[in-house]
Amino acid sequence: MFFSIIIPLYNRPQEIKELLDSLTKQTYKQFEVLVIEDGSVNDAADIVKSFSDKLNVRYFTKPNEGQGFTRNFGFERANGDYFVIFDSDCLIPAYYLQIVNDYLGSNWLDAYGGPDDSHPSFTPIQKAISYSMTSPFTTGGIRGNKKGIGQFHPRSFNMGVSRKVWETVGGFIITRSAEDLEYSIRIHANGFKIGLIPEAKVYHKRRTNFLQFYKQIHFFGRARINLYTFFPNELKAIHFFPSVFTLGLMFTIITNIFRWPVITQICDYFLAVLILLIFFHAWWKNKSIKVAFLSIIAAFIQLIAYGLGFMQDFWKRVVLKRS
Repeated sequence: MFFSIIIPLYNRPQEIKELLDSLTKQTYKQFEVLVIEDGSVNDAADIVKSFSDKLNVRYFTKPNEGQGFTRNFGFERANGDYFVIFDSDCLIPAYYLQIVNDYLGSNWLDAYGGPDDSHPSFTPIQKAISYSMTSPFTTGGIRGNKKGIGQFHPRSFNMGVSRKVWETVGGFIITRSAEDLEYSIRIHANGFKIGLIPEAKVYHKRRTNFLQFYKQIHFFGRARINLYTFFPNELKAIHFFPSVFTLGLMFTIITNIFRWPVITQICDYFLAVLILLIFFHAWWKNKSIKVAFLSIIAAFIQLIAYGLGFMQDFWKRVVLKRS
């Protein structure tokens, strides 16, 4: 099978250099790479050109439209039987394409997704953020997991679709704000088989500091409501958990200020249990006390940021019916 790897890029030349370098190490060689510069000011033309003798790579530039429509641009120009989508802040293990090719050969999927993980070279904050985004103690636990809630939805940092899917369903119809979830739901609605390939993982850098992480996750919370406007049935009870946590945390702070004895003790107990669970699980996963402490911060940022973003747009778009 011949794969077309499609990578939208926006002002991240160093990231694409590391990603392309990881692709030169692939053991499976039947693939091309399409790098699409989405209106960047700080472009990566020279960096991509430096890989022309190591990879079958093509470089395009276009006006800024967002990652969804930029992927469509790549789909239209791809030669592959199967299109693979990566975010520019990913590193790809050497056996990735071999794993996908072998899996599809024995258990065909029209579209697939894979999990993400942290790389040993990542900073402690990046490892903590990666832990939070995959932890069973946050909503990250339902991502990249066979036991997830309902129909599996591939995410665009590590996602593949067959050419037949593209020809039948088309591409992304929204360019950001849960565009990958909307696309996955539409693929499934057209009768195509979607599944997780557990071994097809990527190393996902995500954000490099907590402020960037907060902004990203706040946007994700808002994006969930955006998806709701397309598919109301896709809003599950689990998606309310960060908002419930955020409100519960506010309530805990209030009980401590006003010293309501029994209620304060109960709230503090549950909060302490959650902190300890995150700490020891993150320590076990990363073998680092520092990362474990940072993982507590990352988990709280994730839950609060998502919860606030979710509540903001739930109030505006669902309760007040504003567009």
